[in-house]
Amino acid sequence: MKDSYGHIIYVGKAKNLKRRVQSYFQHSKAHPQKIKKMAANLYDFDYVLTDTEFEAFLLECKLIKELKPHFNKKMKSTQSYTYLVIKMEEGKRVLKMSQYFEVNDGNLYFGPFLNKYTVERAINGIKEAFKISCSNPSMKNGPCLNYSLGMCIGMCLGGSALQQYNQILDRIIALLNGTDTEILEEIEQRMLAASEQFQFEAAVKYRNILETINALLYKEQVIEFTEANQNIVVAESITESTFKLFLIKGNKLLFSKKINTQQNLETITKDIFTYIKNSGLTSPLIINKDEIDEAQIIYSYLKSGNCRYQIILDEWLEVGNESFIEDVLKELL
Repeated sequence: MKDSYGHIIYVGKAKNLKRRVQSYFQHSKAHPQKIKKMAANLYDFDYVLTDTEFEAFLLECKLIKELKPHFNKKMKSTQSYTYLVIKMEEGKRVLKMSQYFEVNDGNLYFGPFLNKYTVERAINGIKEAFKISCSNPSMKNGPCLNYSLGMCIGMCLGGSALQQYNQILDRIIALLNGTDTEILEEIEQRMLAASEQFQFEAAVKYRNILETINALLYKEQVIEFTEANQNIVVAESITESTFKLFLIKGNKLLFSKKINTQQNLETITKDIFTYIKNSGLTSPLIINKDEIDEAQIIYSYLKSGNCRYQIILDEWLEVGNESFIEDVLKELL
């Protein structure tokens, strides 16, 4: 969307463009101030047709980052991204959040995550559930105030409580690494027990903690899948005889082509082989906070059920046998 000066003020996507644009001018009294202001400044618009919804999501993301339109808040700034970090402070490990990732600083990072408030709620929820909200990080001059309030297991006293605290942190790390979900099961049991005892406020608290942690784990799955930096061939049906073919590596779309089921696959196989070999992307990949949007779009698409995909192993490329790729295409189509 453009204003009268030709400045791009908004980028959006729609399956039905006419209905979407009309919606900005219908029932205008119910619209938030942002929409009213945008509609008042709209003078002209351009549109781009894509073959699939997936391409529309990627194009929207790319244009918003490049153009930074006034009425697009999401993806304009990287300041909304944050990391969950476990670092050493005052002689013990602490669970915190950070907007910065420092390479090889000795700290353990998870993320980046799209919403810092989700990370903050997850950290506070875990600390509350397992009573590790210590208000005396220096562990000097006796127990902290939170210990007397029942919010701290007493790691500020050292000894067995500190050992218990470290065990809790190890379980949290295992959860974020995807190797142990015992913490989730324990919180769920507490939620069910509270509900059975008609302690509904406590049950809601544990439910909210579960939902927040699961949201973080989903983001971790996105990162882990993307950083594996696999060669992924994707096919989505457009009509009975037409497909859109994509080649994805990491968080990059390397190649896309509309094909039909009667088409000779030899040329496409050579193209895919060439694109992968020339991609210049080596495993493993590190996704930073500037790239998480594309990673999430790709991951959500692959898991949506709207397409079929196969992974082309690096070993196949090393032997230089293109027939492996052609077999994959035949299976997808």
